[in-house]
Amino acid sequence: MANNIEVKDLLEAGVHFGHLTRKWNPNMAPYIYMERNGIHVINLYKTVAKLEESNEALKKIAASGRKILFVATKKQAKDIVAEKAGKVNMPFITERWPGGMLTNFVTIRKAVKKMATIDRMKKDGTFNTLSKKERLQVDRLRQKLEKNLGSISDMTRLPAALFIVDTMREHIAVKEAQKLNIPIFAMVDTNSDPRPIDFIIPSNDDASKSIEAIMASVTGAIAEGLTERKSEKQADKEGNEEAKPKEAKAPKAPKADTVATEDAAANAKSEE
Repeated sequence: MANNIEVKDLLEAGVHFGHLTRKWNPNMAPYIYMERNGIHVINLYKTVAKLEESNEALKKIAASGRKILFVATKKQAKDIVAEKAGKVNMPFITERWPGGMLTNFVTIRKAVKKMATIDRMKKDGTFNTLSKKERLQVDRLRQKLEKNLGSISDMTRLPAALFIVDTMREHIAVKEAQKLNIPIFAMVDTNSDPRPIDFIIPSNDDASKSIEAIMASVTGAIAEGLTERKSEKQADKEGNEEAKPKEAKAPKAPKADTVATEDAAANAKSEE
């Protein structure tokens, strides 16, 4: 895999720093290497193994053409996630998790369609027929929808998976995904419960360097999956074109002069 990451890289990014020992979740014990100065240290060898496992699964999802929804609303993660997810054309939520985002997806889609309706109004001139107060209200609504849902405007159906930074903060997203049996990939710190998560990446989910290192690896795997899908589509297209049977050419109609000559010869022969 081209986006392989080593323990040294994770160490430099501070991925190994956990939370204070008094704040730990005992279910994270298998992923903790040691305790130092009252802070748990994450076992980075296990992080690398889990990261590779997650990357392989995410690569397959991307290669199948399905979407992975990224969720990170904490200050130090939102910009990084928006940038990295945007580069691989995946939807993301970085402002606020809208309640019912997954379990009431139809309503969320209606709100997204409202944005498109407002855009149409501005294009066809209907917007200009509104009063000044109404235009102001519509503009405010459009800005609010864009801020909260603009990044998922292309997501026409439920995502195939969720990638979460900080499962404690995004606990509502975790519950909704569980309810719908949507696989959850997540950066899980020592204070979090790993049990509801399908693909755990034990890591520091508070430091921006740590988040960036994990996100770079994850989105690199997704990019590989998208490239594979593109290559397969191209190969299928070329294969279909080659497999098309060549159309049999219709026999040329004999020229009028030739027909007349042949008729004259036939008449002369019959007279003899």
